[in-house]
Amino acid sequence: MSQFTKIMTNLRSSGIGKNMIIIFGITLIAVMGISSITPAFPGIIKYFGISTQQVGWLIAAFTLPGIFLTPVSGILADRFGRKLVLVPSLFIFGIGGFMCSFMRDFHLLLVFLFIEGIGAAGLSSINITLIGDLYSGEKRTALMGYNASILSIGTAAYPALGGFIAVFGWQYIFYLPLLAIPLAIFVIFGLNNPEPKDHQGIGEYFLRIWKSINQPSVWGLFLVNMLVFVLLYGAYLTYFPILLSERLQASSVQIGMMMSIMSLVTASTSSQLGRINKRFRSKTILLLGTTFYFLAMLSLLFSQSWVQVVVSVMVFGLGHGLLLPSIQNLLVGLASIKERAAFMSVNSMVLRIGQTIGPLLIGVFYAIGSLQGSFIAGAVVAMMMFLAVAGMVKKHTSLFY
Repeated sequence: MSQFTKIMTNLRSSGIGKNMIIIFGITLIAVMGISSITPAFPGIIKYFGISTQQVGWLIAAFTLPGIFLTPVSGILADRFGRKLVLVPSLFIFGIGGFMCSFMRDFHLLLVFLFIEGIGAAGLSSINITLIGDLYSGEKRTALMGYNASILSIGTAAYPALGGFIAVFGWQYIFYLPLLAIPLAIFVIFGLNNPEPKDHQGIGEYFLRIWKSINQPSVWGLFLVNMLVFVLLYGAYLTYFPILLSERLQASSVQIGMMMSIMSLVTASTSSQLGRINKRFRSKTILLLGTTFYFLAMLSLLFSQSWVQVVVSVMVFGLGHGLLLPSIQNLLVGLASIKERAAFMSVNSMVLRIGQTIGPLLIGVFYAIGSLQGSFIAGAVVAMMMFLAVAGMVKKHTSLFY
């Protein structure tokens, strides 16, 4: 039985309804943008006659709108309702992505990727916001874990799916965003969610957001979340493939398999978050997650065989599966429904900053100390996470609100 089938069976046995299935759909759309098109990069480079360095603009064009527009989408979702932001975002994502398939000029392709990125800007925060709006207590903790599992499965599956589609032509990969359009229709008619009511004045609204944010535990969680994505996009996604290529002469297929192992371990771990939380305090879970990150970085530093690499990747997946959904679940309970979307959008902006600076920061250490330098830097980042949790996150912080 596949991991996806196991998760869906557990969901049915838990009595999860269509609201959560729609939220899972939003999560899968939110992670589709880059992970699905990376296998088409060689074809795009050849078709447009661009350099390898220029292909980075494809990622930048998609992610750039999120840095600036994610907080805006959160504020709009609080002021005007989740659906009134979510539905247009899905339509923009779907249409903008589909239009990329017709582009025969590289600059126009970047324009429509930017438009697709506008649609994607709010999806990764509004889906978490909806879980916070609809559920509480142990059920919310379990569902946050399941949502992280679905995200990880999507992250593992999209490159394989994109690679298969790219065999027929790079442009066909951009048909996938069209799936956002029927999902938008399901949101309109199927999502039964509470919406913020009795809006306070704009001054009071921003004051309440600031009060929710301006707490040591929140700043600590934001910092840890940023460092997670510095580590993920820097040491892991950027330099782990280089390690496999240089030390083990791995092919692209083998590299993809190793990265899929991490995603599947993350999915398995996240799906058990509800049970794990019954045995450990939330702060303990965070500390365990950062410790697994640290051990994985040290292990990769010295790995010289496939067995060592597999063990390292599995340990990394354990850390990611514990840490990411736990941070999201803690944060979503720290703001009321009236300002929750804006609050969570700040978290999404923070992680996008981590995505952006991670490869650059770890790259400095790679330039100084080659692969060893990059994974030593990764271990230092993991240690910083541990210290941030230990020093800034209060002991009584709970996953239940």
